[in-house]
Amino acid sequence: MRTMTRRGKRTTWIMIGVITVAVVGLWLLEGRERPHPSQTDEKKTGQDMRAASPAADIMEGMKPSSASEGAPAQAYAMVTPFKQQLIGVKTMVLEKRPLETVVRAVGRVDYDEQRVAYVNLRVSGWVEDLFVDYTGQVVRKGQPLFTLYSPDLVATQDEYLFALRGRDKVKDSPILEVRQQADQMVEAARDRLRLWTLTDNQINELARRGKAQTYVTIYSPIRGYVIDKKVFKGMFVQPEMRLYTIADLSMVWVNAEVYEYEVPFVQMGQPAIVTFASYPGEQFRGRVSYIYPYLNKEARTVKVRLDLPNPDVRLKPDMYGDAMIEVDRGTKLAIPEQAVLDSGTRTLVFVVRGEGLFEPRPVKLGPKIGSYYEVREGVAEGDRVVTSGNFLIDSESKLMAATNMMGALGMGGIRMEQAQMGKMDMGGMPMGETPPEKTKPTAKVLGEREAGGLTLAFSTEPASPRIGENLIRVTVKDAGGKLVPNVTVQLTYIMPMPGMMPATVPMKPSKDGVYEAKVNLGMGGQWDLTVTVQRAGQAHVKETFSVTAGGSGGMSGMSGM
Repeated sequence: MRTMTRRGKRTTWIMIGVITVAVVGLWLLEGRERPHPSQTDEKKTGQDMRAASPAADIMEGMKPSSASEGAPAQAYAMVTPFKQQLIGVKTMVLEKRPLETVVRAVGRVDYDEQRVAYVNLRVSGWVEDLFVDYTGQVVRKGQPLFTLYSPDLVATQDEYLFALRGRDKVKDSPILEVRQQADQMVEAARDRLRLWTLTDNQINELARRGKAQTYVTIYSPIRGYVIDKKVFKGMFVQPEMRLYTIADLSMVWVNAEVYEYEVPFVQMGQPAIVTFASYPGEQFRGRVSYIYPYLNKEARTVKVRLDLPNPDVRLKPDMYGDAMIEVDRGTKLAIPEQAVLDSGTRTLVFVVRGEGLFEPRPVKLGPKIGSYYEVREGVAEGDRVVTSGNFLIDSESKLMAATNMMGALGMGGIRMEQAQMGKMDMGGMPMGETPPEKTKPTAKVLGEREAGGLTLAFSTEPASPRIGENLIRVTVKDAGGKLVPNVTVQLTYIMPMPGMMPATVPMKPSKDGVYEAKVNLGMGGQWDLTVTVQRAGQAHVKETFSVTAGGSGGMSGMSGM
């Protein structure tokens, strides 16, 4: 007994080692089998064929997907309606919807730099009279600011008057060059006065008066508020000094700090709303006028400039407010964020394929707008996706992929009880023997039943039902052995175990008296298939046939484990 126990333990460890090596080898093989660029056309052709055949697409999905990107393999998940209710599965149909959202940011009111003017002089001198004498004072365009005594400016006025008198003396000269030279001297002196900030009206008044003005008046260039003043009465001023800063506050800027990830949503010309704590319940509307080309590396924000009208000057520079930039991405296909599973290496959604099947579908998404992602590729309008319970469906998908890979290695028939004898049932293949040559599966009549004056011949294709898609065929004959066309036939299939819910599909006539339907047997084991024949004016005929789904096509699980 002790010898047999040691032998059984050794055999068990050998079996576990073989399984582990086989699984690792399959994963490494899948990692090497990546598509070469020259296979692009071939892959496209395969995709087109699957699109034309939904059944082939489902069978392809039942196989484990490649894990070449480091993500676990995925396969179709099969969840019965009863289990869906238990885990709270919810779905929705994808459709195009208007994608609108609001980017929120904190903004600060600032002066409009295009509406700020500085008052500087181009000559030196002394301030005599000061008319605008405090900061914050409102000035009009052309309003006198102060008077200036400048010896250089007085001398230039005298030069201009002298040139005028010289031109008057030679205006009747017969020599053209003399008259032109006199005109040139007048224009040169006039231009010099202009460059020294005298207006044309002041120069014309000087020519009319005929005497140099000792004190020259300096005027405001714009209408606005004096926000800075550096001049005082009696002060000596020079050209490099900034005497006044005047700002027009009828339009202000609001510099909003937008987070880095929201910058792609903001564009020039978008409408914006700004609210201030000073004016509760009021909204000030403006537009995005500029997006600054640099990032605040400490706060990870980008400054966005908003133009806001301020006719009543209620908005003061350096006030803080809440800016809301309205983003309109248009009407596009969108998917709710609850439907998306992001593993970091790929993004998946689960598409409902009917009969309790859920397909893991990789998708490419655009930016997130509110609670929806913009869809770029992977799903189409009208697809139904899972929005709740998808984490449990994802686990089922990975589990089914692992089971399918074990079946693909030919280990579906391993029975643990055989480990005691040191034997392994490798899908009916004795160890050390060459596997028999595979033959194309064909249909075979599995049974006939007589009921209600009819004979029902039941067959499957492949002849040995497999886990996955199978073709079920029923031939209906009358008591005389003739085929019965034009009747309604339905097929209901279920795995007889607690919690399983039956699924019903119509059987379509392939030819007179022969009816077919494709069903998906999602797990290995016994399945009960009930055929119901409905004839007008006669009682329904109902017969049940039992089949066992095995591991054909590499889809089997590990029986007995």
